[in-house]
Amino acid sequence: MPSNAIRHMIEQREKNTLSPFACCSADSLGRETKEQPCPIRTCFQHDRDRILHCKSFRRLKHKTQVFLSPEGDHYRTRLTHTLEVSQIARTVARALSLNEDLTEAITLGHDLGHTPFGHAGERVLNELLGGGFHHVRQSVRVVERLEKNGRGLNLTSEVRDGILYHSKGTGPVAACCDGGRAKTLEGQIVRFADIIAYVNHDLDDALRSGVITVDDVPKSLLMHLGQRHSQRINTMVSDMIQTSQRDDAIEIGLSDNVLEWVTDLRDWLFDHVYRVPSVHDDFTKAARVLRELFEFFMENPDQMERYGAVFLDDDPLEVSVTDFIAGMTDRYAMKLYQEIFLPRPWATL
Repeated sequence: MPSNAIRHMIEQREKNTLSPFACCSADSLGRETKEQPCPIRTCFQHDRDRILHCKSFRRLKHKTQVFLSPEGDHYRTRLTHTLEVSQIARTVARALSLNEDLTEAITLGHDLGHTPFGHAGERVLNELLGGGFHHVRQSVRVVERLEKNGRGLNLTSEVRDGILYHSKGTGPVAACCDGGRAKTLEGQIVRFADIIAYVNHDLDDALRSGVITVDDVPKSLLMHLGQRHSQRINTMVSDMIQTSQRDDAIEIGLSDNVLEWVTDLRDWLFDHVYRVPSVHDDFTKAARVLRELFEFFMENPDQMERYGAVFLDDDPLEVSVTDFIAGMTDRYAMKLYQEIFLPRPWATL
């Protein structure tokens, strides 16, 4: 059997079984730097594996999702969020006969650029970096330039595109972001899977923490979306699959009613979970940690390599400092702050 026969077999299977609207591996626009394809894996499978094995992916396990550096074993982190997005997106892709491998690769890479301390860290770096900072652009920068000591992961165009257009922030869920949307249907799935995952698991974590009780949640949302965590996910995912199917096309989206309920739940979480003092106050302190670390390394750039930073050629100092801080985990940022700014007791007897 020729060395690349397995990959060709998988690529042909995609052509034979996937929807005509799917993005097949053999039709990929390819990579920025040409390379010999894997004889076993398709290009999207290869991308998935590169992301899964990179350092930025592993660091997601110690980055905040909602609650800062949670000690409880069952709270979500940025890594578990990523895995939940992946499963939701793959379920939808499979139901619509789209490319699961492409969908999975995009989901695994979509949050690699998130800062320590969640969106609080993102806001700080956005204030400090000339030209601003957004985790979406940083995620693309991670896979294109920062990983593998500046060589990047050399991912396919479709995966990088899906990462770039996954975010919707506090804006309309169904609207195009930054004036555009992912070119593939698989990338568009990830955008909706992201919000389906986080409104459900953030609500679940908020209930577990005692920040809210089930009686606080609007009764109308529970009535329409479901009383239990699994019911709410099923409502949203089932609606997305049914709404996206067309007689002669696939158009990724949610029905008007479910879209309204999901948006209402997201907005309610902002007002009653994300911005309440018991949650928000610690992020105010965390923002100060990152701000002072940024100022320290801007004044002492020679110290960055000592703590593990990698400088890329021709990057301004403020960009290198931002890359370094954005890549930190919550606990590493706090440990570094303590080491740099707080005195240690004299230990010699």
